[in-house]
Amino acid sequence: MHFFISGSLSSLGVPFFISGSSSPLGDAFLHQWILVTPEGAFLHQWVLVIPGDAFLHQWILVTPGDAFLHQWILVTPEGAFLHQWILVTPGGVFLHQWILVIPGKFFHNLMERKDFETWLDNISVTFLSLTDLQKNETLDHLISLSGAVQLRHLSNNLETLLKRDFLKLLPLELSFYLLKWLDPQTLLTCCLVSKQWNKVISACTEVWQTACKSLGWQIDDSVQDALHWKKVYLKAILRMKQLEDHEAFETSSLIGHSARVYALYYKDGLLCTGSDDLSAKLWDVSTGQCVYGIQTHTCAAVKFDEQKLVTGSFDNTVACWEWSSGARTQHFRGHTGAVFSVDYNDELDILVSGSADFTVKVWALSAGTCLNTLTGHTEWVTKVVLQKCKVKSLLHSPGDYILLSADKYEIKIWPIGREINCKCLKTLSVSEDRSICLQPRLHFDGKYIVCSSALGLYQWDFASYDILRVIKTPEIANLALLGFGDIFALLFDNRYLYILDLRTESLISRWPLPEYRKSKRGSSFLAGEASWLNGLDGHNDTGLVFATSMPDHSIHLVLWKEHG
Repeated sequence: MHFFISGSLSSLGVPFFISGSSSPLGDAFLHQWILVTPEGAFLHQWVLVIPGDAFLHQWILVTPGDAFLHQWILVTPEGAFLHQWILVTPGGVFLHQWILVIPGKFFHNLMERKDFETWLDNISVTFLSLTDLQKNETLDHLISLSGAVQLRHLSNNLETLLKRDFLKLLPLELSFYLLKWLDPQTLLTCCLVSKQWNKVISACTEVWQTACKSLGWQIDDSVQDALHWKKVYLKAILRMKQLEDHEAFETSSLIGHSARVYALYYKDGLLCTGSDDLSAKLWDVSTGQCVYGIQTHTCAAVKFDEQKLVTGSFDNTVACWEWSSGARTQHFRGHTGAVFSVDYNDELDILVSGSADFTVKVWALSAGTCLNTLTGHTEWVTKVVLQKCKVKSLLHSPGDYILLSADKYEIKIWPIGREINCKCLKTLSVSEDRSICLQPRLHFDGKYIVCSSALGLYQWDFASYDILRVIKTPEIANLALLGFGDIFALLFDNRYLYILDLRTESLISRWPLPEYRKSKRGSSFLAGEASWLNGLDGHNDTGLVFATSMPDHSIHLVLWKEHG
């Protein structure tokens, strides 16, 4: 069938001419028509339907001097769908696009690569010219048109774009500066983020040195190997955890005396013991072996070096002995009471002794003669310390030798030199109340004097004799002093050994003690190695920590446990 129509569109007044035809092709059906307008627009459209096979719809539009559009649609009974269109404009823009959908197989929407790149460039230029608000609206619209695949792609890429690895991007100096603000545990966690982070963090020497200092460890600034300090810190963490968990020490015993042990003195890995069995022994703490054993008088106090042993006795005398032969080389007589403490200096050739007769005597070490008797104490003199001064004051200068003597209530300070006569420079006490006693241990390093009492741990500045601080431990009263350093103090009572962090004035560790022999004079117990009190360094936490005599005449030792 053919048809012909001419006329005008009443609403627009546009004339038109239409020619069409419609005819059956066996089972197929074809419908076709052409529209021509006087302005030259030409539209050709036809539809072909083949029952049970396919459906094809195609049309062509040509507008004079403007554009050419060719589009067709093909649908098959199996569900395949193909839509293709071609647009050509006089300006030279050519667009060819087609869409193919095959159910259960794939969807293909492909623009030629070159055409796509051209289109993308044009879109990008336009997008960059928009305001921020317009860009946001554009993105919102594109997101609303996106499917699950596009949204997943967007999510994955946004995570990468929004996160910045500042350690990787920043200069190393700025990274180190930022890292210094993090605590050590956080730093260790950051090392697990990536190899790059671990490399940067491990290379920051100052960070790990500061971390070690925070744990009370000594730092050698000349060592600039960052990895070394990180390893030191990890070692420090382990040791401090052992202290907190009360697992840093182990115990041992020295057996050899047959009567009560009254006197102990430790130096450089060797422990000297003086006993009521009229002997003194020198022990190697690391092996537990007796190095020397000599016959002496009853010992209330001992001090030794490589060649000699000096003993104070309950028989009111002081004696000097030779280790190698066991011979007594000097005998110092003059006290009228037991001698509870002795000290000496080979450079000055002076020996000092404190006695139950309330006096301190100064002796010529080599000659054995008494140079001076210092009076003023009203109680037993239980401790004498001979030490070189390290600070300047109106009463003394650095390098001067100073003698400290202590009784139950007071600490007296004396100038000691080659002169025979001297007067007391200062008397220190914690209270005028005689009900408050000093503990029988005394620390003096040339800069500070430290002693414990029922009121707390007192620290005096030796330059001014002012009390710098009083450390109190409310949870535990009447702690006795064993050792005092820049970082830690070692204390004890009847049941435990304690480590005090002097920076926070808090107890950080304790260790149980057996029923040791009590002594009012403080000579039957002592601290071992003392360098760690100024800060651990990974090497000085070895050897003896504490020693005390036991009722069964043995010596109980507390030792640092080796690092795991």
